[in-house]
Amino acid sequence: MKHNNMLAMILAGGRGSRLHDLTNKVAKPAVSYGGRYRIIDFPLSNCANSGIDVVGVLTQYESILLNSYVAAGRRWGLDAKDSGVYVLPPREKADANLDVYRGTADAISQNIDFIDTYSPEYVLILSGDHIYKMDYDKMLAYHKENKADATIAVIEVPMKEASRFGIMNTDDTGRIVEFEEKPENPKSNLASMGIYIFEWKLLRKMLLADMKDPDSNHDFGKDIIPTLLNDQKSLYAYKYKGYWKDVGTIDSLWEANMDLLDKNNELDLSDPTWKIYTEDVAALPQYIGPEADISRAFITQGCVIDGEVKNSVLFTGVKVGLGAKVIDSVLMPGVEVEPGAVICRALVADGVKIGKQATVGSADSEHIELVAKRVKGVE
Repeated sequence: MKHNNMLAMILAGGRGSRLHDLTNKVAKPAVSYGGRYRIIDFPLSNCANSGIDVVGVLTQYESILLNSYVAAGRRWGLDAKDSGVYVLPPREKADANLDVYRGTADAISQNIDFIDTYSPEYVLILSGDHIYKMDYDKMLAYHKENKADATIAVIEVPMKEASRFGIMNTDDTGRIVEFEEKPENPKSNLASMGIYIFEWKLLRKMLLADMKDPDSNHDFGKDIIPTLLNDQKSLYAYKYKGYWKDVGTIDSLWEANMDLLDKNNELDLSDPTWKIYTEDVAALPQYIGPEADISRAFITQGCVIDGEVKNSVLFTGVKVGLGAKVIDSVLMPGVEVEPGAVICRALVADGVKIGKQATVGSADSEHIELVAKRVKGVE
């Protein structure tokens, strides 16, 4: 069922260094989120829901888990005869020791042959580490309507934060007249979401030229888009309204999880019309003990709770012992909180044990504490 002759390429090579120990062994898009999901589930589910059949996932760092996770394309319903999710690691060695893409555009350039196999009319390029729901088919309709050479999804950010983003300045019709990377004095608040639709023939030509340019960063934001604008091509900004979170730091990953506790959260994970597909993990139903005290919590299957949980998100298989307290915290899959331990304003990584009567994090700390190693308690 070919919907829209558009192929998607997801840039999932982010190192996620600001997530510290969470991404030591796991690529950022494979980091857990929202009880039972991984971040990559969002762009992949968006593709499946938008009628895109072929998706290339470009991986590089610590990608063993991500590669095997993504290779099970049936999870997102992308396993029919003419569809699929394909893992595309870097082919060329950028230097002797490292297989890496030199920039976002280089990642696509190295996979021109893969894209050519499907000869799509349009190519959608996405970042693999944002949490949001979006109908890319609507964006494509907007692209066609404007007879655009390229369309860039933008989101309105507070003006005071605009200098952190790539900012699109547009005219009244939505046509982009200028693109400024992290401007000191922004003229608008339309931030690029790193979601692009290109005419494949045009993009292909540009990528081939970009590969030969020794002075290029081989990057969409720094090279391809400015060149398109210089060449007077028509670029349009597609305004996205809705929930969107870049989970690049421990604080923002914690916030994105805590947002799930908000009844008015726009990211409805149980919306039947826009399903977020993920791995089906076999786990028992949650068990809440007679002594448990729970208020405002997001608790996933397989959790066993005998202590107190307040304003927190608990992923699959978390155990909270008697007399233990979990407050304003996010506990990833398989975390064990032993009796009497107290966790406050913390994000606890997969499988970490917090020992008896240990204390982690603090109510007054400015930043969220990441706990990625076992914390010894009273023996």
